[in-house]
Amino acid sequence: MFRTILVANRGEIALRVMRACRELGLRCVAVYSEADRDAPHVAYADDAFLIGPPSPAESYLNIDAIIRAAKATGAEAIHPGYGFLAENASFVRAVTAAGLIFIGPPAEAMERMGGKTAARREATAAGVPVVPGVLEPVTDAAEVRRLGKEFGYPIAIKAVGGGGGRGLRVVRSPEEVDEAFAAARREAEVAFKNGELYVEKYLDDPRHIEIQVLADRYGNAVALGERDCSVQRRHQKLIEECPSPALTPELRAEMGAAAVRLAKAVGYVSAGTLEFLFQDGRYYFLEMNTRIQVEHTVTEMVYGIDLVAAQIRIAQGEKLWFKQEDVVPRGHAIECRINAEDPLHNFRPALGTIGEYHEPVGFGVRVDSGVRAYYTVPSHYDSLLAKLITWGSDRQEAIARMRRALAEYRIEGVTTIIPFHQAALEHPVFTAGAATVNFIPRHPELFSRAAELTPPTAASAGAEPAPEPRRFTIEVNGRRFGVAVFGDGMNATPVASPSRSAPARRAAPKKTTLAAPVDAVISPIQGRVVAVRVAHGQQVEAGQVLFIVEAMKMENEITAPHSGTIAEVRVEVGTTVEAGAMLATYQNTANNTNGK
Repeated sequence: MFRTILVANRGEIALRVMRACRELGLRCVAVYSEADRDAPHVAYADDAFLIGPPSPAESYLNIDAIIRAAKATGAEAIHPGYGFLAENASFVRAVTAAGLIFIGPPAEAMERMGGKTAARREATAAGVPVVPGVLEPVTDAAEVRRLGKEFGYPIAIKAVGGGGGRGLRVVRSPEEVDEAFAAARREAEVAFKNGELYVEKYLDDPRHIEIQVLADRYGNAVALGERDCSVQRRHQKLIEECPSPALTPELRAEMGAAAVRLAKAVGYVSAGTLEFLFQDGRYYFLEMNTRIQVEHTVTEMVYGIDLVAAQIRIAQGEKLWFKQEDVVPRGHAIECRINAEDPLHNFRPALGTIGEYHEPVGFGVRVDSGVRAYYTVPSHYDSLLAKLITWGSDRQEAIARMRRALAEYRIEGVTTIIPFHQAALEHPVFTAGAATVNFIPRHPELFSRAAELTPPTAASAGAEPAPEPRRFTIEVNGRRFGVAVFGDGMNATPVASPSRSAPARRAAPKKTTLAAPVDAVISPIQGRVVAVRVAHGQQVEAGQVLFIVEAMKMENEITAPHSGTIAEVRVEVGTTVEAGAMLATYQNTANNTNGK
């Protein structure tokens, strides 16, 4: 048994875990980077510990710092959330070696199912169908071309050690292999510290279906239905729902039984998700996420089981308190991921400071958020701000409720994908339950409709900001103390007395106008340059990819604004750039002192 849990994560999932802790009567400890001093999850926790600078590698991926924080704050268990170290078997072993409890699967099960090629081997041994492909990592682009010929194009190059669409490239011809292989390896190394790749046949028009499982340490396991996660951009999910409109009760039972069979075969414990592709009435195992999923919320809404609390109870040694026959779905749930991204510009990250912030409420509406009013969105982490979930007695009611909730969700100062969600939820293909993973690329009208639904920026420019609470924290030796909450810190104006005078108001966030020479290649986002594909004196064409900038864990292509000859390349791989930075100049601006 344990009484205190350290949550080794940030944002909305950290808050989600902490709320489950509170309901179970447990203390919760937050860890935070320097960029997250003012984050809501830090203020919510019973205790908080600074673990490093903004870089994830030096903070949320720093195993030693996290374990030191657990020891210093008296935590007996660690919940990893998702992302970061959640699927790192070395972290599990380090936690155990430190005499702490890891809330999740054992390291051995994580290793058997965490790597994509290893998971495919386990699935094959358990009699679960897999997508045609290799069972071992590939070594070079030449081997990928050979496999492309064997399986037939298109094929998918995928990261062995990760998920979320990172390190994944779809290749449709031999000519695309070299560039795709290099990009997938580079992205996998950055995201997962593991550059190994494998290849499988790419299905042209599947649905993405996943099965939620829950298992205890005594060999009991159940399947908690499925989620349809087919609406994706860049192979990352945007909208998820439970149940899938594509599955019959018979298929649901068959896929659930296959998932349970595989989980038991590898000695799995805790919550986990088995992902499948579903096309032409057949399903194929894709991978297993050995952690809680972002979209666990829709399963909770339909099945009435708190999955995070279940993880904690299982980690405390409880047996599963229900059986497969007790798992009965009720109604329909949909989740929309509220990301700080600009859908009208290829979903590129949109940084900034949130102004007014109001979440929708009402029957059947849930918001899992990691932000608040006047919160500055960091560039170092994922673009997910919040998750909006609606429940209905049937799919039509859940959609209607989601459309109402999206219209009421107010986030000023930062561009979000809410207008895109509104366009998707009213599209006839989605409402008919017919969306596949090609829903977004096949329907460009979604973006024109999203543009129509995007409110004018002027609408909020003159709005009077609401008063923000002014409270303080004390941080001593990297640990937070006292009754105050980190607001603007020492920049805040102290209140002279506890009178009822009106609190000070913060100026509304302003949009930044990028000032740069006309003939220059400008970075529209803040991030790190991970590829430079142009050189001094090179002739380029309009739309040609010249740079790749990584921001919020996504690679963003920066293209030539027009044809011309490059005079100067001003950045190199590894350079961190701000939004508006000049990456290169054209010849006619090379000597323009205004552009220096």
